Amino acid sequence: MLDFILNILATPAMLVGLLSMVGLILQKKPVEDVIKGTIKTIVGFLVLSAGAGVIQTESLNAFGELFNWTFNMTGTVPNNEAIVAMALTKFGLDTSYIMVIGLILNIVLARFSKMHYIFLTGHHSLYMACMLAVLLGPLGGLSGFTLWLAGGCLLAFISAFSPWFLHSSMEKIVETDELGFGHFGGFGYWVAAQCGKLFKGSRSTEELNFPQRLTFLRDTTVSIGITMVVFFLVVTAVAVGKGILKEDPAQFANLAELMGAGDTKTHWAVWAIKRGLNFAGAVYIILSGVRLIVGELVPAFKGIAEKLVPGAVPAIDCPVVFPYAPNAVLIGFLVSFLGGVVGLIVLIALNNAGIGLALILPGVVPHFFCGASAGVFGNAEGGLKGCVLGSFVHGLIITFLPALCMPVFDALDKGSTFSDADFSWMALVFGNLAKVVKGIPLLIICVVVFALPMVLSGFKNGQEK
Repeated sequence: MLDFILNILATPAMLVGLLSMVGLILQKKPVEDVIKGTIKTIVGFLVLSAGAGVIQTESLNAFGELFNWTFNMTGTVPNNEAIVAMALTKFGLDTSYIMVIGLILNIVLARFSKMHYIFLTGHHSLYMACMLAVLLGPLGGLSGFTLWLAGGCLLAFISAFSPWFLHSSMEKIVETDELGFGHFGGFGYWVAAQCGKLFKGSRSTEELNFPQRLTFLRDTTVSIGITMVVFFLVVTAVAVGKGILKEDPAQFANLAELMGAGDTKTHWAVWAIKRGLNFAGAVYIILSGVRLIVGELVPAFKGIAEKLVPGAVPAIDCPVVFPYAPNAVLIGFLVSFLGGVVGLIVLIALNNAGIGLALILPGVVPHFFCGASAGVFGNAEGGLKGCVLGSFVHGLIITFLPALCMPVFDALDKGSTFSDADFSWMALVFGNLAKVVKGIPLLIICVVVFALPMVLSGFKNGQEK
């Protein structure tokens, strides 16, 4: 039964569909409306996930592998899925309990503090719970219920805090206060928004003036498709020129179609064009899924907000903002990736100067999903200039922060780390704290961190009265 419940909680489509159903029931909607709303919400998330999966497996993984080989880059590629997969073999049970307790306490925070956000990105909750199990267990000397409670308190805190400190910019993006941003890259997006504020009044990325013959580029699918095809063609051409087709295909799991023999081999230019257009098609799928989710979930969630947690706001995964600034999505991805390359060059220079830091390679997956989101936040506050500066700085952040927190994960694997900004700063703060403060004192600190927003909210309410 616990395994069944955890699987639902860790599956975003099922979790959000369940909450949509509860919200509709609380509003006393007819059975047919409950069924329709629940199914459409689940299908919307499945469509979104399918698009994200196509981007990762059909385009980003292959491009990242090709890019790193072409430019002879060696180092660590931060990847949430990879490090969690390793960690769950050792900390699976602890992760499960931390996640369940964290989700329950997140609702408590939403009810009794000013941070009215319920975090609905289930897989990110799983990743954060896993990271907290790794940090608070081996480093902090906690185990059993004390570990689960401490981890649950911190998970609940970051689940409410991350969307809360993004709410101002998020409201400008979606033009409503009924939708939150539920993705643990929040610190990077906040910095991107602050960079955008330096360019108040700058023209939005969505207001770019195209010559009459180029107005077709306003179509998001077309503009993203052309850009990514060019991107793939250039890197693939350089790779072919350097002899990648002579390498052993077994070394390149995502390039078999390009490097295979006989009938399985595809011409490099055809391969690049297809992968670039796959990317555009996947973004189209994602945007369709987001529209379906928002159209069903937000009205349904009012039932929960009105009946169980007054004022509660659903916080949803990062693609939820993509339809609001499609040009910023593309610009943010490309510029964030550029920031990652620049950051890698700086890390190499620091290593040559005797400052030993891990070399963090620019992972295409985090730079797309997180960099694109950073571009949207930068654009919301400062238009095109804010988008460019914000996403570039974000690229530096998700390069340097993982490099700094690599030593924290010695208990797991010295060659692995998380990619998104909130994982990194949480690991730096609470991982290093766990090295100094252990056992019950560490548990007390975690409980205080969880309770503090409620205490401060009560204090402010008392002052207002």
